[in-house]
Amino acid sequence: MENSKPITKRYYHIIALVMLVFFVISFITNILNSIIVDVKDSFELSLTSTGFLPFTFFIAYGIMSIPAGFLSEKYSEKSLLTISFLVMGLASLGFALFPSYGVFSVTLFTLGCCMAVLQVIINPMLRIAGGEEHFAFNSVLAQLVFGAASFLSPYLYKYLVNTESTGNDEIANTLRGIVPDNLPWASLYIVFAIIAFILVVYVFMNKYPKFTKNEDEKAGDTSSYFDLLKNKWTILYFLGIFCYVGAEQGVGNWISQFLYQYHGLDPQTTGADTVSYFWAMLTVGCLLGLLLLKFFDSRKILIAATAITIIALIFSLTGSKEIALVGFPMIGFFISVMYSVIFSLALNSVKEHHGSLSGILCTGIAGGAVIPFIVGGLGELMTLKMGMFFLVIPLGFILSIGFWAKPLVNNKTISLKKDK
Repeated sequence: MENSKPITKRYYHIIALVMLVFFVISFITNILNSIIVDVKDSFELSLTSTGFLPFTFFIAYGIMSIPAGFLSEKYSEKSLLTISFLVMGLASLGFALFPSYGVFSVTLFTLGCCMAVLQVIINPMLRIAGGEEHFAFNSVLAQLVFGAASFLSPYLYKYLVNTESTGNDEIANTLRGIVPDNLPWASLYIVFAIIAFILVVYVFMNKYPKFTKNEDEKAGDTSSYFDLLKNKWTILYFLGIFCYVGAEQGVGNWISQFLYQYHGLDPQTTGADTVSYFWAMLTVGCLLGLLLLKFFDSRKILIAATAITIIALIFSLTGSKEIALVGFPMIGFFISVMYSVIFSLALNSVKEHHGSLSGILCTGIAGGAVIPFIVGGLGELMTLKMGMFFLVIPLGFILSIGFWAKPLVNNKTISLKKDK
């Protein structure tokens, strides 16, 4: 491919691979929301120890996001994909064969590191493989795939742990037979290992076009990071991403436990379903958000969405069982636009080093480690309900962004008024 010519050839096998990667990232990442109650009971954990599990996973994002950018400059996409999936497969299989709290913590950290590497390399791959002129469409499609995986993963969990409905199912029985009888949920990681090993073969067998990154996709040198960190907007938007991912995971991780503890609802059925609906509504909300951004200033959308999210959270935590079952999925719907709005406001608030800024912002995904851990710790000291009320604080910070954000470039909107 010549860089001076527009890209017309589309590499459909690479597009399919990228979509698979998005699916796998979401499938493995968000399954923890569904299994958290079983993990707590299986290893007899406190709320604090339970909260440490998502901490080990998401802190890996914070540690690996920037190094992953440097790795992507040095090694080929094929090499990084192959190694990442191989390590994911070995880590998942290792836990399935030797299940314990300590091994699970190490496994989650390892998976998080691999996910960080994958996140860094797949967007440039999608742009080249699908053609720059189709990148916006393919990005939305990738988000739909991501959301679909989050919606489906709780159903795999239900399939593997519900012995009443799958007692005669040979596949489910075989997978459950590999793990201890009291840890049927651990069989999920056998499935993850199988998927990862299949993708190792798929990645290795494919041919790849030359991936030339745009300037804003490259990891900058060390000086660019120091320059950005001197800019207050970098810190503020980093905190915005930190708060968003923390709030998202702080809700998602504790939905099932909250419904079980306060309303007596089975985490393997109703709890898993509600988590699934939370991610489904988040996906639907993304689509609506894309439409709204064509007509309204992104800051106004952020203010409205965050205010409604705070109200929905309060009602979910204080209302009846019926309100909680509706309220938690609605939180997913209204928080859906926050990540993309915060990220775009950040990129539009600085003039240069966008590649380095993206790395710093992605490090903010570590909020998914810290905030759910705080919720669990507060839940241990007081009650889980009071711990989840802590989520109002990061949501309040996100709300403030809509008031103080001063982007150099506003999102382009379509006026509904006809010019006279």
